[in-house]
Amino acid sequence: MFPLSLVNAGVGKPMRVEIKSGESYNGHLVSCDNFMNLILRDVICTSAEGDRFWKLPECYIRGHSIKYLHIPDEVLDLVNEERQNRAMQNRNNFRGRGRGGPGFHRGGGGGGRGGGAGGRRPYGHHQQNQQQQQQAPQQQQQQPPAPAPQAKA
Repeated sequence: MFPLSLVNAGVGKPMRVEIKSGESYNGHLVSCDNFMNLILRDVICTSAEGDRFWKLPECYIRGHSIKYLHIPDEVLDLVNEERQNRAMQNRNNFRGRGRGGPGFHRGGGGGGRGGGAGGRRPYGHHQQNQQQQQQAPQQQQQQPPAPAPQAKA
């Protein structure tokens, strides 16, 4: 799970941001961009020493200056639930077996009784098959009939 997706899931939720200078900002997250620049509303800013406080209607925090983000547990739970739901949907929405599974696909044949050749055939294989089929009846006619087995008394 990426930090940016976690922060985006917290839009509208209260959050505390501590910046590198030591100041902390408590407020509701309005938006977050790809550089993790944040906009908070109804903000209470606390000095680095913790002795001064300011109330701000809205503030912009540059992503580069962020040291810590304190995200509520409910946002973490929400993100985990969404991830599990997405995984369940992906498991249920598969379409077929993909390439390489058993079945009819490129280079087919070769799976049933008798083995089969499968794959590509060399150039002119149709002519070879025809020649073999023509020679087979001729060979059967040339062979003498086999003698019948005799019973022993």
